[in-house]
Amino acid sequence: MWPLVSPLVDEALAIPVDEVAAALRTLAERVRIIAEGAGALAPAAALTGRAGTGKIVCVVSGGNINLAKVAEIIGGAV
Repeated sequence: MWPLVSPLVDEALAIPVDEVAAALRTLAERVRIIAEGAGALAPAAALTGRAGTGKIVCVVSGGNINLAKVAEIIGGAV
C-alpha cells in the first residue's frame, strides 16, 4: 500500500508500542473508549505532541483486540 499512498502523504510517524499502550489506557480511563492497537496510534501521536499543534482529529477504531490483552494493557503490563 505504501507505494500507492506515499504521493498523497506529507509525513509518516512511527510511534513506540509503550506510547500506543499509554494512549489506549488514557482512552479507556478518561473517555471510556476501548480502542484496538491501530486505533490508538493517532491519539498516541496527538498526546505525545508528534502530530503537531492546533486542532487534531483522530479516527479511533476498536473491536479487533482481545479482551485479555486490553486488561493487560490497562493494568500497565505493556
